[in-house]
Amino acid sequence: MVDLSALGQNPLRVTVFLTQIVSVGLGLAISYYAYQGYRRNDSRPMLFISVGFVLVLGIPAILAIALYSFGMNRMLAGVLSQTFQILGLLSILYAIRL
Repeated sequence: MVDLSALGQNPLRVTVFLTQIVSVGLGLAISYYAYQGYRRNDSRPMLFISVGFVLVLGIPAILAIALYSFGMNRMLAGVLSQTFQILGLLSILYAIRL
């Protein structure tokens, strides 16, 4: 379970946290629909778009949870997060270029 006590009573922190949840939810919804498009039409670009959105939004969210819940090293979490974001964007770019 995520420790929400780190958010404190600061409304700005709570707002940022909630908007991040909405962003991740929208990204994963896009990934789901892209994957459904891949399965329905056997479209490789849709598969790469789906994977790209998971890498751009899903993995960094998991890393953020690990950072706040398990005390993961901030620098390591940042490097891993940006690495997965770059890989995800490259996957989406590859899908567009197919």
